[in-house]
Amino acid sequence: MVSELIGKYIWLVQTLSAAGERGLTLREIADKHERRYNQPYSRRTFNNHRMAVEDVFGLEIVCDRGTNRYSIPFGEEVMDKDKSVGWLVNTFTVSNLLTLGKERLSGRVSVEDIPSGQTYLTSIMQAMEDGRELLMEYRKYNSASAETLHIQPFAVKEYGRRWYLVAFCQERADDLPDVESNSDPRAWRVYGLDRIVSLMETGETFKMPKGFDVDDLYRESFGIYFPIEGKRSVTVRFKATEAESRYLRDLPLHRTQVEEGPAEGGCRIFMIRVIPEENLLMEFCRLAGRVEVLEPEDVRSAVKEMLEKGYKNYQ
Repeated sequence: MVSELIGKYIWLVQTLSAAGERGLTLREIADKHERRYNQPYSRRTFNNHRMAVEDVFGLEIVCDRGTNRYSIPFGEEVMDKDKSVGWLVNTFTVSNLLTLGKERLSGRVSVEDIPSGQTYLTSIMQAMEDGRELLMEYRKYNSASAETLHIQPFAVKEYGRRWYLVAFCQERADDLPDVESNSDPRAWRVYGLDRIVSLMETGETFKMPKGFDVDDLYRESFGIYFPIEGKRSVTVRFKATEAESRYLRDLPLHRTQVEEGPAEGGCRIFMIRVIPEENLLMEFCRLAGRVEVLEPEDVRSAVKEMLEKGYKNYQ
């Protein structure tokens, strides 16, 4: 039910954004809604959705009293793929379109499944919006039994076809000295949604740490793990084949990626500024044959060692 409502909020945002500054009358919106969902759209329902859109996405739907037309100011920015709201709008929009066209386009649409997003993502995002603590049973990959944790959901992050939750863990805080509030990053943890056994609200509320931004948290990281305390980012230079370089220009390896220039044999040189961790080493191994790490030497050696271990498995 919650996911269906969010889908309708997204539809309303997309519909008004597409209409531009001129906007739409309530009758026009209702007609589009009826064609899309095959059900009437009352003024009361529209006003409820209008308020929810502002609460959930921070987008105001305004009415020009002279023309009685509704619009979203600067609506084109809503679809900006570089903005969090734009990403959310686009993600839900594509999902809704795929669902709608499933029967009509059977055998013609194929998407990768992300199992972890199907069960708990909506509930977690609702708890994030409401600032509510969650009681979670969580089973790690290396554990045979689940542990019960009291968590405060801060953010969600998608990586490698999995959804992850960034949260403050009360049990972790209890095990550490001098943790006085949820703003202490030592008690922050990352949880894979596909490892959650059960999830429920505790009835307790919380306030977000001042200035928290999940993108800032991962600015120098690669993948899903938090930066290791004491480790600093380094400049990693690597060489890519001409064919791979075209892919890297369209889909950079990291947000800090810069193209340095040409190299011998038609290759190109790239640089990223990142804390070298296992996820990064694994990515370079995945690109072996198309990408070669040049420096720093310890990163190059670590990638080489991982590749040699893999090679031995096939001897």
